[in-house]
Amino acid sequence: MKVSVVIPCYNERHTIREVVRRVQATPYDKEIIIVDDGSRDGTRDILAGFSDDGISVLLQDHNQGKGAALRRGFAAATGDIVLVQDADLEYDPSDYPQLLQPIEEGLADVVYGSRFLSGPHRVHLFWHELANRMLTFLSNLTTGLNLTDMETGYKAFRRDVIQGIELESQRFGFEPEVTAKVAKAGYRIYEVPISYRGRDYEEGKKITWKDGIRALGQIAKYGFAPGQPPHRQVKVPTQPPLGRNYARWLWETIEPSVGGRVLELGSGNSGLTVFLANREHLVATNWDPILLQALHERYRFWDDIDILDLDPYQEPWQGLPSTPFDTVVACHILEYGDPGPITRNALGVLKPGGSFVCIVDATPAPPSGPSEPPRHHTITSLSATLTDAGLQVVSCRPFDWLGLKKRAALASALGTKRASKATFLDSLVPLQAAIEGRLTVTSGVQLIAVARKPVL
Repeated sequence: MKVSVVIPCYNERHTIREVVRRVQATPYDKEIIIVDDGSRDGTRDILAGFSDDGISVLLQDHNQGKGAALRRGFAAATGDIVLVQDADLEYDPSDYPQLLQPIEEGLADVVYGSRFLSGPHRVHLFWHELANRMLTFLSNLTTGLNLTDMETGYKAFRRDVIQGIELESQRFGFEPEVTAKVAKAGYRIYEVPISYRGRDYEEGKKITWKDGIRALGQIAKYGFAPGQPPHRQVKVPTQPPLGRNYARWLWETIEPSVGGRVLELGSGNSGLTVFLANREHLVATNWDPILLQALHERYRFWDDIDILDLDPYQEPWQGLPSTPFDTVVACHILEYGDPGPITRNALGVLKPGGSFVCIVDATPAPPSGPSEPPRHHTITSLSATLTDAGLQVVSCRPFDWLGLKKRAALASALGTKRASKATFLDSLVPLQAAIEGRLTVTSGVQLIAVARKPVL
């Protein structure tokens, strides 16, 4: 992977040459982007002497702050990974392998280098460390993360992640802001130990107690703000719009009908993939390239999961294992397009007695739905669709009679504080699940059907 090393720089004439030399010595395909933030100590004269092809120097008209410099550097990055490197030699480029490995192996979208995870570090500035730990603690309270060092200057991102987040902070508020936004977007964050040689103020350290006070305001501002999804996410959604309670309720409802060898259609869309991944063998399929890439990144090391590019509406299905499946799961697939190819192909890949489990919307989609409106399923029409394919309907019943899923989708479509409303609705799921488990429900916004392949 190509690495874009972004170096924000302000009055660092004593160290900028050595920092660049150490970065150049790292064994990576890289570009170095130095953003000078209005230096007045002769740093710009030194930067004017850098003529290597792999170095870009961007000059700010006046001093605007670290956050402003980083935004400009991020926008200019072209590498697969973007890494922040301070220009003051507090952080050593020899730590790049630890920082980049989780992203290179597909395990992380964002990596923080922690100064407090047993790495070698210079021992001094007790009050500075105490302030860092307190700010990290408060940040964790608002984001739900368990970071040890939110304020670290060593952060690495997949480029599409950092370029897809709208950043606003001008100064050192960048750290709590970006932490809150990557957490709310659901990206995978890793922490690794790094070495650290902190400077004192006589050596040029610039962050002060005033920045600590400002950081408290940034933590409150961004930590409690509704999540804003990035422009382009490459990740596997692990739950439906409501949250984890709803996903688990849906899974617990269908689990008795799911066997060991499973084929899932439209993986990564419904929140069921994370549960199906624990069966004996899962073939997870999708036809969207972004979700396929995300599935590969999430499950690339799982021996009992295969990822396959499969459009369920095309006949015949190709590339599947020859061994028949115990179960085919189709969550919100039959609503769009002709369900015939799906049900006929499902019948063909199931073993005798195997189950076809499908979840469909029983009501029209909210305004955010695709241009082609989904089919409006009823128990009668869905049962007829399954029977016409040669499947034997075991059960077909309503699910989610309060319409929590529909309410969350409408809130999202209308932009009405989706994060807080979805959290509240998800908190109602255990109560609704308990009620539906004890009563005979005659209506719901979804239908869950289980059909079996006949045993000859």
